Amino acid sequence: MRLHCGQCDTSVEGRFDLGRLARLDAEQLRFVETFLKVRGNLKEMERELGVSYPTVRARLDAVLQAMGFAPEAARDRDEEAQRRREVLDQLQAGAITAEEALRLLRQRR
Repeated sequence: MRLHCGQCDTSVEGRFDLGRLARLDAEQLRFVETFLKVRGNLKEMERELGVSYPTVRARLDAVLQAMGFAPEAARDRDEEAQRRREVLDQLQAGAITAEEALRLLRQRR
């Protein structure tokens, strides 16, 4: 990897681990700066950015994903979908009754 400073025209070549924040684009970095400024308060993020709560959550998930972290909401949705598939597979195989399947599907983890 080669790093170059446009102001002083200095270049450095080598193998560098720039860290997770280096993976973010300019918009994502501004989001992280705002997040830190408001100490992670998502309601304040709404006000600062002028967007809805779901938009703030979606942007936070995108930043987490860009940094190599699996967003909790996506992970939870995947786990819930897997659990529901397993219940339906059990029903199809005759291992549980329709009533049991309904009860299990209505339960939260």
